[in-house]
Amino acid sequence: MRFLGNVLWIVLGGLFIAVEWATVGLLLCLTVVGIPLGLQAFKMAGLTLTPFGATVEYGGGLGSALANLVWVVLAGWWLALSYVLAGLANCVTVIGIPFGIQSFKMAKLALFPFGADVR
Repeated sequence: MRFLGNVLWIVLGGLFIAVEWATVGLLLCLTVVGIPLGLQAFKMAGLTLTPFGATVEYGGGLGSALANLVWVVLAGWWLALSYVLAGLANCVTVIGIPFGIQSFKMAKLALFPFGADVR
């Protein structure tokens, strides 16, 4: 079931958002200061391709909170907006509701990726 969910996820917008994550990662890696943020964006691009079957545990400390603050200002808000828009589009149909719910979960992760442990 996870495989089918991930394949449908990619078709229903996951690939587009993963490309957004990769683009943000490339742009952030152009600067030395942005490399840690860019590497996190690449991890999120991989997770965006296969979110079903993954669990997220939030934690972290002050460093994660500061990184999340910088992240929200630089790129997190519009990546989260992409997930919210995809979630709303998916929730239009009954079949798309599970994908919409997954999009809303990913929106939270897009806003605060630092300190989140994905398993």
